[in-house]
Amino acid sequence: MSLTLPLLGPGRDAPGAGPATTPAAPLPGVLDVPADALRAWLAARGQPPMRANQIRRQILANGATSFDAMSDLPKPLRADLATSFAVFSTRVERHLHAPSDDTHKLVLRLADDRMIECVLIRDGGRATACVSTQVGCGMGCVFCASGLNGVVRNLTAGEIVEQLVRLRNLVGANPERPRRGASANHPVADAPGSPGRLTHVVVMGMGEPLANLDNLLAALAVAGDRGGLDIGQRHVTISTVGLPAKIRRLADAGKQYHLAVSLHAPTDALRTRIVPTNTGTGIPAILEAADEFYAKTGRQVTYECVVLGGLNDGPTRAAELARLLAGRKAHVNLIPWNDVDGLPYRRPAEADLRNLVDTLRRAGVSVKVRKRKGAEIDAACGQLRRKAEQEAATGGEPAAPAPG
Repeated sequence: MSLTLPLLGPGRDAPGAGPATTPAAPLPGVLDVPADALRAWLAARGQPPMRANQIRRQILANGATSFDAMSDLPKPLRADLATSFAVFSTRVERHLHAPSDDTHKLVLRLADDRMIECVLIRDGGRATACVSTQVGCGMGCVFCASGLNGVVRNLTAGEIVEQLVRLRNLVGANPERPRRGASANHPVADAPGSPGRLTHVVVMGMGEPLANLDNLLAALAVAGDRGGLDIGQRHVTISTVGLPAKIRRLADAGKQYHLAVSLHAPTDALRTRIVPTNTGTGIPAILEAADEFYAKTGRQVTYECVVLGGLNDGPTRAAELARLLAGRKAHVNLIPWNDVDGLPYRRPAEADLRNLVDTLRRAGVSVKVRKRKGAEIDAACGQLRRKAEQEAATGGEPAAPAPG
């Protein structure tokens, strides 16, 4: 059973409301305002530059969701901020919660009325945010709901950060998890009443992260600030379909982020059927770039394989994958297929999945079958956003399922 929490927001008329009026242009999200521009705006109102850091800290560290809640700012400034900026440029279109594993999924409506998804995954003491980097996706993976309508645009750095903040605000306070650098003798305390904190970030939502690398790196720099979200680089994993030049750029950035390559197949012929953009790259070029990433960063590369029953799960494919990755400092995540309406693939048989695991382990390759989280709330990438868009297009009525 899942709980759906539809929220009414600006521009959304409640039942029985009068005639709709033309909505005002949305205010810019304050997290997307460059620091220099925000300081200039403050200076024009006679406020010191430090106010910019106070505003950001209130959102990033203290969980403020309105300017009025920023009690360390003068009241007149709070009023001025509210007329010029929005704390969030996004609004929650849908909030689904899976009580069985405490997974939360948000569909966020952007200022231009596009929609994206982000997910909070709980696992023991972990609180992992899975975030999107684009509206849609242009990579064309045949099994993925995110790319069914192609890519629309890159997300801004602020829109990426807002996903992290919104998910973080769903995490309950955890006094047992200190901030980085804290110790028994030198504790680093959060403000009273502040929210809990994310422990990990996986950039595996909608879009190809490396196609929006500049904005992603800017967002992760904000996420890593110890005065804000305080997420260490080694707790961040960036996924990619395999863009060799961008993988090298990421390696040259000198960060300690993990890299996950969406491989999905051991041969170019099969991979091109699953990932059409493979025709422009090829597995050898991707592996070469991934090997360079490991050599420069010392970070083990993870290879992700969505396992599609009857397509890439047989004994021959298992042996080919083992030969491809044997001898590399690599880890394989096997991801059993999540059914998506309108797509013809099926979940692999347990025996085939077990053979894949055993074949890789015999070859000395580290492998794990990823747990399925949030199945009851369509937590796989792009599924819920697609349903929300279909229902919006049909005037709020549930869309008919696509032909199978």
